[in-house]
Amino acid sequence: MTRTRSLASGLLTFSAAAVLALTSAGGASAAPAPSDGHEAPSVAGVTLNADGAADYWTPERMQSAVSGDTLAGKALGPGNRSSAALVEKGKPSSTKGTKGKPTIAQSENPVSHIGKVFFTMGGTNYVCSGNAVASTNGSTVATAGHCVNEGPGAYATNFVFVPAYDNGAAPYGKWTARALYAPTQWASNGDMTYDTGFAVVNTDSNGDRLTDVVGGSGTAFNQARGLTYTSYGYPQASPFNGTSLFSCTGTATDDPNNPQFGTQGIPCDMTGGSSGGPWFIGIGSDGVQNSINSYGYNGSAVMYGPYWGKVIQATFNSAAKS
Repeated sequence: MTRTRSLASGLLTFSAAAVLALTSAGGASAAPAPSDGHEAPSVAGVTLNADGAADYWTPERMQSAVSGDTLAGKALGPGNRSSAALVEKGKPSSTKGTKGKPTIAQSENPVSHIGKVFFTMGGTNYVCSGNAVASTNGSTVATAGHCVNEGPGAYATNFVFVPAYDNGAAPYGKWTARALYAPTQWASNGDMTYDTGFAVVNTDSNGDRLTDVVGGSGTAFNQARGLTYTSYGYPQASPFNGTSLFSCTGTATDDPNNPQFGTQGIPCDMTGGSSGGPWFIGIGSDGVQNSINSYGYNGSAVMYGPYWGKVIQATFNSAAKS
């Protein structure tokens, strides 16, 4: 059972299981005016009943969960904000590139605060990536907006975060969500500019908070564009298999195909499964988080993430103090 709410900015005080593979379909004639992060912050949220969520996610269900990038197709479909169309990138196979060529993404050892996100929407089980972030409540996870809400549409249920997931192992357990948050611009309109969500998880069986157990990244907002980032995620679609963590590092540049999103991209060929994985400023996983894996274009080895301005900052603030 869920209870939804919307929080006005006056009440506020801060890419996976699936990366989008988009292909341009000509011009973006139906696209809106460019979004630059100056919209009034407004936050949508839902309270979850977590009963049975941890037990629901058996190893079999985790293995068969669908990459969450399929959900973002709704926001990018006919009549919506972009003429781009969602394209699947094949089935999981190996960690080698096409025809044996190495991938841009680099294999990584597990990181305690980065993990997989599992959830249900519309009767289908999905998987994304996420990251524990430092917060007042010590229990906040950053991920993609399309991994908490269809954009627009229903919120996720059976939502769990599995930090340091590695080849089926869950060394820190499964952390169930008690609340989900996303910018109203995402939850109501599916605006890719704001494709970021936050989950607030319950304490574990010992009463410990998430970041007290696994640590948590700092967060940053309203930063300069064109920074160097390292992104992390669990790519599942071919040529990856979703069992382990990967990363990409590069200097961010604006999306030339859909500039109205205000997003930035770095060289990266992570595929479906990495949606929601964190972007850290600088090299490595010790920096502050400043975006997430959101989408990419079919045939282009670039990963795009939303600009974290005051709208996403307000969303974080709502989640972090809840």
